Parts: sequence; C-alpha cells; structure tokens
Amino acid sequence: MRRVLILGGTGRIGSSIAQDLLAHTDAVIVLTGRHAQRGHRVAQALGDRAQFQSLDLSDQTALGELSVQADLVIHAAGPFHHRTTQVLQTCIEQGLNYLDVSDYRGFTRQALAWQQAAQAAGITAIVNTGVFPGISNSMVRQGVEALEQADSAQLSYVVAGSGGAGVTVMRTTFLGLQHPFDAWIDGQWRSIKPYTGREKLSFAQPYGDAHVYWYDMPETMTLPASFPLQTVKTKFGVDPDFYNYATWLMAHGLPNHVLKHPNTVEFLAQVSYRMTNVSDRFTGTGVAMRCDVQGQTAGEPVHYCSWFVHDSAAIAAGIGAGYIAECLLSGQITQPGVYPVEQALTTSQFLRAIDRRQLKIYTATL
Repeated sequence: MRRVLILGGTGRIGSSIAQDLLAHTDAVIVLTGRHAQRGHRVAQALGDRAQFQSLDLSDQTALGELSVQADLVIHAAGPFHHRTTQVLQTCIEQGLNYLDVSDYRGFTRQALAWQQAAQAAGITAIVNTGVFPGISNSMVRQGVEALEQADSAQLSYVVAGSGGAGVTVMRTTFLGLQHPFDAWIDGQWRSIKPYTGREKLSFAQPYGDAHVYWYDMPETMTLPASFPLQTVKTKFGVDPDFYNYATWLMAHGLPNHVLKHPNTVEFLAQVSYRMTNVSDRFTGTGVAMRCDVQGQTAGEPVHYCSWFVHDSAAIAAGIGAGYIAECLLSGQITQPGVYPVEQALTTSQFLRAIDRRQLKIYTATL
C-alpha cells in the first residue's frame, strides 16, 4: 500500500490535505509535527489509515529515515519564508516525488533551481500547490487556453477572517508586507509596494463586492514564465474590510525596522489571530478567488473571467494539494523536474479533480 508523508501534517492545511487523500486514494498517510500529543490526536481523528511520527525538520537524519519509507512527500510546514529546500533535496537524493504548499517567491525561486537535478533523478516535484497559489494557477491556465492570444492576467483573492488556517497564515501575511516586490507589468518588471492599489471587484456569493490590494505571491513570478503574458497582477483582501484598513496601517504606518522585526511579526500575528477568532463567528472562514484573463480571439478583444469560492480557505488549500498528490500517486502526472502547478497539471485534469470533489469553477466572457 502506498504511503504519503505530510510534513506539518498536524496543522490546519496539512490535516486538510490528509483528509482529501484519505477520501480519494487508498494511501496510508503519515503526519509529522513537533508536538506528539497533538499529532496523535489529529491522526486518531482522521482514522485507521493515518499515523503520526514526531519530527523536527532541522533533524536531517530523521527526515531522511522517514521519507525513504514514503512514495510521496508533501511539504506543508510553513511559513516558507523561513524554509530551505532541504526537503526537496532529500527527495531528489532518494528518488521520491515531492509537492509543497509554498507561497513565498523566494522559496519558489530556490526550488525551481533544482530543475535539472530533479530531472536527472527522474522525480516529479510540484511547488505552490493549494488554493492560492494552486487552484488559482490552474484558473489562469484555463483562461489562457480559452483565448487565441492572452495578454494579461489578474488574480484576486479574498479571505474571510482567519480563513480557518491558523496563526501560521497570519505570520505569512505580515511577512509579506515587509518588502516591495517585482511585478510583471507591460512587459517589464516594476517594483510594487505591498497593500497599495486598492481595487473594488465582484466575487462569487456570499462575498459580492470586495476590496483587494497588491500583494506578493509566487504566481507573479511563475505565470509570466509559463505563458506569453505582458502583465500579471496578484491582489489580496480580507473580509470584513476593517482588517484591510488595519493591514494597510501596519504596512504603511510602521517604520521598516519595526515591521521587519521578528517580535513585531509574532505580536501582530497573535493579535490578529485572536481578533479573527471572534469575527470568524460572523464572517466564516471562507475564500473567494477571481481570475481575469484579457486578450484576443479572431482579432477581437476578449475578457475571460472565472470565479471560485469555498467556505473554508484551509480545506480548499487541502483540496488543491490533495488532487495533485492523487495525480502523482496514480501516475497521471509523470513529468521529471520541478514545476509550478500551471506547468504540471492540464486543464482537463484540473476540471476533473474539481468536479470529483463536487466543486465548481464559474466562468463568463465579459
């Protein structure tokens, strides 16, 4: 029986990946984490095919011993701002397929640099799986393929409160505010300050109109490399809008040296998490995404739009990683090298996986 090792498997997203794999494959799932009591509790709740093993990722010997017993390794132990590519390197050395839920450009760039080594080892490694990035990347591919010529893509995300993903995601949010980032605009890289460019857009219900801001995501880097796009934008916002104003104030009101201090990040993450624990009762913890791809067909301008919504951002991330893991386990994806989602998963594979999980991508030409 196949075995899947999920690093960070006892967290909100890791355990959601496990749930998806248990529902759609016959694999045994091995969860890892540093806290044994919590780990055994999570594994027990998932059922007989779930196990727990204590693991500190800094222990490379223990990582190697655990991973060699697996058919697939899933890296869900964020924030990826603080991770190296050691897990990927271990998988290359042992000839194991790999995927992760990384959401940080710097980590993605380092992982993609292992392309030739992964090809030589004959392993398939897929980065940036989950919901955004992840499902979002496939929405762009679907839109690009719907047009004869695609010129620009904008991905816009709204999360209700905490998104159900725990304090780690809060840390990631504030880490993402610390530095300007490069965005591909009109065929050239331009420096963008996070949480600027407030924009009002319409999302699927129950979100309706919501506001989003420039935010650094790895899609900003991988999509221009995957498709002949002249512009790629990624924007993010929170429901209720009050949190957007608070986040804007943190990004633009705090001195740089204060915002970049680890203690500041941890303080803001903990405060935000406690606040959303209250507001989540009223807003829920869902996610809404909108993808706008503009270009031409038959010489005429076309604006292709797609929407996705789920009542839990954490579960949606688990699904987005889970169906790619399913494709790797079943041999539907065999593509030695290191790839972002949009280069590894075809649109037909994506739509079949979404349909099998009774979800839907809504599309329209505007």
